[in-house]
Amino acid sequence: MVKLNAIYTRTGDGGSAGLVDGSRVSKASLRMAAIGEVDEANAAIGLALSHADDEALGQQLTRIQNELFDLGADVATPGDVQGALRIVPEQVARLEIDLDALNADLEPLTSFILPSGSAAVSSLHMARTVVRRAERACVALNEAEVLNPHLLSYLNRLSDFLFVAARATANRTGGDVLWQPGATRT
Repeated sequence: MVKLNAIYTRTGDGGSAGLVDGSRVSKASLRMAAIGEVDEANAAIGLALSHADDEALGQQLTRIQNELFDLGADVATPGDVQGALRIVPEQVARLEIDLDALNADLEPLTSFILPSGSAAVSSLHMARTVVRRAERACVALNEAEVLNPHLLSYLNRLSDFLFVAARATANRTGGDVLWQPGATRT
């Protein structure tokens, strides 16, 4: 269990941060960039959760926020640390099940959609784009130091889930906002 009595420790004042294994890295490192992007993705999902208009989706987003803390711990644990918290295939599979269930009632796409609509829809699209950025940061880190492949799959699937969640939310509130190619050219 985590226990934080003091919020500041002064150990990072010189520009380094501690990792789970006790090592320290530059706050400008690829690992810290990835950790920060995952943290921002979690905050974006929290914002989407505050706009959620469906109880089941709210429960899924709450679970996802917890899993993103697991994923952040995974990224913050370099190498092969005994007992490290790692994303597991079952977490990826659960996202796929939830994604497929949300997608089952949606019409197939016939156009690209704009990341727009209600606050609930727009915040899900915003969370999706932030998760994509977190995924890119983790891929960049993985190219330098091998990460758990399940965490990469999880982030990839999570952005798909958020896209479908936005579409499902839009479906309940008036439908997708469709892209109209070249509509303003004349």
